Amino acid sequence: QVQLVESGGGLVQTGDSLRLSCTASGSIISNLAMGWFRQTPGKGREYVATINRFGGTIRYTDSVKGRFTISRDTAKYTVYLQMHSLKPEDKAVYYCAAKATFYSSAEVSAYDYWGQGTQVTVSS
Repeated sequence: QVQLVESGGGLVQTGDSLRLSCTASGSIISNLAMGWFRQTPGKGREYVATINRFGGTIRYTDSVKGRFTISRDTAKYTVYLQMHSLKPEDKAVYYCAAKATFYSSAEVSAYDYWGQGTQVTVSS
């Protein structure tokens, strides 16, 4: 069983930066493909960024390309989402997800494990 714990959310202003962290226990993250997703009230969960098992392939949803960076630190069992130039439309609960396969996915249903979420609020 894999447990994921996110941290790093908060209230920031437009244009600010935040770094979200997702620490895994129960498995080393090099065994996992990882993803960051976000959800706003009344909407489904949408993918933000994904990284394959060994970090070789990274993908971003179009709205965050050039502003967000996903990375992983295997030694710390942690995956990060560095967010720059935040916009009010980035406001959401951000979730970390993991799947015990090589390839990551943009599909919510593909992931086996989820964190509890961390709130990101961007004021205009």
